[in-house]
Amino acid sequence: MQSSSTVFKEKNQFGKVERCINVGRPVHFMLCSLLIATIFSIFLLYSPNPLILMTKKGLDPVLKQQEASSPTQGHDSVQKQIDQDKPHKKKENCDLSKGHWIREPRRSYFYTNSSCATIPNSKNCFKQGRMDKDFLNWRWKPDQCELPRFDAKSFLQIVQGKTMAFIGDSVARNHIESLLCLLSQEEIPEDIYKDSEDRFRTWYFPHSNFTLKVLWTKFLTEGEERMINGAASGIYDLQLDKVDDGWAKHLPGLDYAIVSAGHWFFRGLYLHEGDNAVECFYCNEPNVTGHNVEFAVQMSFRATFNYINDCKNCSGLVTLLRTFAPSHFENGGWSTGGYCNRTGPFNETHVIDLESSEWKVRSAQVEEFERARKIAGKNQGKIFGVLDVTRAMLMRPDGHPGEHYGEKWQGGAKDCVHWCMPGPVDTWSEILMAVLRKEAGLSSL
Repeated sequence: MQSSSTVFKEKNQFGKVERCINVGRPVHFMLCSLLIATIFSIFLLYSPNPLILMTKKGLDPVLKQQEASSPTQGHDSVQKQIDQDKPHKKKENCDLSKGHWIREPRRSYFYTNSSCATIPNSKNCFKQGRMDKDFLNWRWKPDQCELPRFDAKSFLQIVQGKTMAFIGDSVARNHIESLLCLLSQEEIPEDIYKDSEDRFRTWYFPHSNFTLKVLWTKFLTEGEERMINGAASGIYDLQLDKVDDGWAKHLPGLDYAIVSAGHWFFRGLYLHEGDNAVECFYCNEPNVTGHNVEFAVQMSFRATFNYINDCKNCSGLVTLLRTFAPSHFENGGWSTGGYCNRTGPFNETHVIDLESSEWKVRSAQVEEFERARKIAGKNQGKIFGVLDVTRAMLMRPDGHPGEHYGEKWQGGAKDCVHWCMPGPVDTWSEILMAVLRKEAGLSSL
């Protein structure tokens, strides 16, 4: 144990050392400050961008303050500034119709056959016994860009307060049924109107004030089936220059019209244009001029687009052509034993035949769309666009119900015309949304 005198001596010695240090501290401080200032000056003189060494940690308080003041600033604003400093490359318009299906094994669909209550039994392939699911594991990839995933919330924002109608046959109905399933994940619509045959129907989304309609028509123009001995013959008289009033009378109340047709033209048709002589195809009658399917399709779409362009109460109407979606019957047709039991898509080289009737129908539709679009620029600000799905759907023989559609048709026919839900048909609404976003100035695709 130390004595009190020893402790006193140590304290006295420590006090002397402390006083010595305190005396020298100002000198040391000045020397250190001078050294630091010299090093920093050399750094500023010879570093091309000294601030690049600043750590992200040092920026975090600033970024957090920016994010608190504005949700759209912060890190995004810094990145935006960086992007602005980069040299700009002009964006080219992306052709959504040219591409291929790429495998996406874990692709998650927006709905299932059990989560969407409005899927009709005839399109609910899993409910009707389909076991394979690989046909769901593909997405459409345009060659020049990415097709954005469907966003129900954004879609409803774009069409808020608007009325949209799908004008066409049962394949148009297939599309609207798919769209209903996609949108119902965000908002459940009210089913507010249905006619006695469930061909004209209206749904309303109250939160978005959006009205969705299906207006059924076989040919777009007037067509009446011939009766033979009191029975339906399957042969039609088609008036090529007069549109079907069933859908036409609803046109003035629409903001968007998605127009499609095609499958009903592949049957016996007597063609009429005013009081001109009757022409025909699939008739095999003597002294009757034989035309092809694409001629009747082209004339019907010409009459339809002319009617839309001439509509006096349709200012600002956006008309979108949905091109022909082909069937995939093999070894026969509806009534001759045809089937479609493939479980994966074709590649492009396997199916694109520019001489096929399906591609010619699509070409006739697009030709009339281009013609109508040129005329539209002179009339009431009408807009024409296209949902060109033909190439993509030619590659999807695996997407049809086939034998999995519930109620069997006479003769055990397979459904190789319509599309399973969920399935490739949902891609049509992804393309539709991309076109609507571009039309609204929200995208450069």
